Amino acid sequence: MSRSRQPPLVTGISPNEGIPWTKVTIRGENLGTGPTDLIGLTICGHNCLLTAEWMSASKIVCRVGQAKNDKGDIIVTTKSGGRGTSTVSFKLLKPEKIGILDQSAVWVDEMNYYDMRTDRNKGIPPLSLRPANPLGIEIEKSKFSQKDLEMLFHGMSADFTSENFSAAWYLIENHSNTSFEQLKMAVTNLKRQANKKSEGSLAYVKGGLSTFFEAQDALSAIHQKLEADGTEKVEGSMTQKLENVLNRASNTADTLFQEVLGRKDKADSTRNALNVLQRFKFLFNLPLNIERNIQKGDYDVVINDYEKAKSLFGKTEVQVFKKYYAEVETRIEALRELLLDKLLETPSTLHDQKRYIRYLSDLHASGDPAWQCIGAQHKWILQLMHSCKEGYVKDLKGNPGLHSPMLDLDNDTRPSVLGHLSQTASLKRGSSFQSGRDDTWRYKTPHRVAFVEKLTKLVLSQLPNFWKLWISYVNGSLFSETAEKSGQIERSKNVRQRQNDFKKMIQEVMHSLVKLTRGALLPLSIRDGEAKQYGGWEVKCELSGQWLAHAIQTVRLTHESLTALEIPNDLLQTIQDLILDLRVRCVMATLQHTAEEIKRLAEKEDWIVDNEGLTSLEQRLLIVLSNCCYLERHTFLNIAEHFEKHNFQGIEKITQVSMASLKELDQRLFENYIELKADPIVGSLEPGIYAGYFDWKDCLPPTGVRNYLKEALVNIIAVHAEVFTISKELVPRVLSKVIEAVSEELSRLMQCVSSFSKNGALQARLEICALRDTVAVYLTPESKSSFKQALEALPQLSSGADKKLLEELLNKFKSSMHLQLTCFQAASSTMMKT
Repeated sequence: MSRSRQPPLVTGISPNEGIPWTKVTIRGENLGTGPTDLIGLTICGHNCLLTAEWMSASKIVCRVGQAKNDKGDIIVTTKSGGRGTSTVSFKLLKPEKIGILDQSAVWVDEMNYYDMRTDRNKGIPPLSLRPANPLGIEIEKSKFSQKDLEMLFHGMSADFTSENFSAAWYLIENHSNTSFEQLKMAVTNLKRQANKKSEGSLAYVKGGLSTFFEAQDALSAIHQKLEADGTEKVEGSMTQKLENVLNRASNTADTLFQEVLGRKDKADSTRNALNVLQRFKFLFNLPLNIERNIQKGDYDVVINDYEKAKSLFGKTEVQVFKKYYAEVETRIEALRELLLDKLLETPSTLHDQKRYIRYLSDLHASGDPAWQCIGAQHKWILQLMHSCKEGYVKDLKGNPGLHSPMLDLDNDTRPSVLGHLSQTASLKRGSSFQSGRDDTWRYKTPHRVAFVEKLTKLVLSQLPNFWKLWISYVNGSLFSETAEKSGQIERSKNVRQRQNDFKKMIQEVMHSLVKLTRGALLPLSIRDGEAKQYGGWEVKCELSGQWLAHAIQTVRLTHESLTALEIPNDLLQTIQDLILDLRVRCVMATLQHTAEEIKRLAEKEDWIVDNEGLTSLEQRLLIVLSNCCYLERHTFLNIAEHFEKHNFQGIEKITQVSMASLKELDQRLFENYIELKADPIVGSLEPGIYAGYFDWKDCLPPTGVRNYLKEALVNIIAVHAEVFTISKELVPRVLSKVIEAVSEELSRLMQCVSSFSKNGALQARLEICALRDTVAVYLTPESKSSFKQALEALPQLSSGADKKLLEELLNKFKSSMHLQLTCFQAASSTMMKT
């Protein structure tokens, strides 16, 4: 795997030499992206990671530890860049060896003094031996609370002997009111102390010069006396006496300082123990710190401390360190169990799942926690789906009507792609599918439809995160870089098996979604053995086509949302099959409902028309004829248009058969109505013509149109009014047929007359022309032919006087019946406009 950053490079260290535990500042490039990225730091071969403090990618502060090499490189190791190199080196100086009873002309810094007897360095002295005022000026305590200072300088300390010493904190706490001049004096004092330390042995010689002279004089005097005493006597010799004096002095000193030296040894032991505790306090405090950070939820801190302790003490042979490290491992194992429980806890967010998986991978948890989480989420989704069904079935049995308010999807505020379904339930259907009910039907959702909406919303709220969790598992983004390296080979071996298992999980979710939906909407499509698990609704009435269409839209939107997740189509095929079956069922339910509604039209129709003199049968015939016209011109066309829009097959044949049946019904009804209306008018013509023993051969000169024709026209006008009241579109069709029957009868009567007198021929021509001109707008080729045959049966007018008389009488007739004939004139103007 290629690294995202360059290896660390150390280009400078300040100071570049010093004794052990000297605080140094390391500078360079690519020194890490943060404290957790720094995993190694050695100076002269000694591991300094414990005291390291990462400041930035170009700066690290630490203390130099004990090292075997006097001079060596500074090596930085990071997670992101690996092991680095160095262009500079550090020189480790040996501290001056001063015994505890040795004389010194200067103050010995007991921060790192040397014990001649044990030949080893000592640690930090007790607080009582530390200088109380390193600046050498008067201390003035501030009024700032300790808590405020700790919050301001988080992780720092005002103790100048601490590794995290903060000069700003020390000055605020002890010299907040000190003048600038005094602070300058403090700087001078610090420089003087530093110069004294740098003088070394020269300062010792200068300070103890008189002592050296006195010692020289004493040694010279002893030498002279020894030369003057040249006796061979052993007893009483000066050297023997001196030896005895020295032995007595030694015994007396031992007696005097026995207790003091014992306390000194005990103090040294205590000091050494404190030094070890101070140096390795990280390990000793780690179990307690782990518990505290776990309680606070700072798992990143726990993991970082554990990795550091593992790198420092994981392979230690020191018993006390092994004991404390074993305690750390015990706490970490408890943390692994806690994180695994939280990971498998449901419900949980995708963010929390990824976080816990990363923690467990960093802690090198056994097994495959990520796959365990996927399995737990799969079971949780299935449990939610079946619990949703059980809840709705239980509520249905308790409230067999509409679903209760607590199940109303409008009260569910969770975001979902189906949130707008309650406002678009009509599927934007055409006018032929529109219901006459008001919008309150949307709030009376049947239990089964509400269940499907809630079920699909539940799946869409859980499955996307489930799918994203799987994608993250496959591409390795769930794991940290370290965990990815260690587990990459094992996961690559199981990836094919995992893919097959996950595919089965998705198939099981899709199977449950489809089966639960079928159990609610299409109960007959599931097997008897699955009825109890996926059905159990026990409803007596079927869902209407409108609610089935609403459910289809819900399932289709669910399919679109799942497709957007890039789930393979073969896993979604069962949903497509469900949509097809629902569409077929919706069409069948709609057509069955429509057929039943049509059968009940006669029961629902009130047949009320405000028109006196019209029989109930004639009203119904006209209304049905009008409905047939509307069906032919609008309803059937709308149905065919919607079928074509939704890609239904065989629409042409369905339309043709439906239109043929409708036209057959219309023609039968029309013929019956014409028979009811035309027969009385036609039957009144012959009696009217020959009323009063009228004879065409012997009649008076005509003075106007006779009453029988006026009565026939009035009856035709009555038919016009009756039809116009119901449907004005039927008027031309009805009147043209009535006039055909009247003209045909009139032509027959004229052809039956053997001969006409002059006056009879003129009277007949007047009445035929009056009727023809009055209803001219409704004449058909058949009626025109009948009028022509009737006129041809009459003798032709021989004189101009007869023609003039005919024209005058026609005008007189039209003028006298102008009001009655207005309906024909209005129809004429309307037809001309159209």
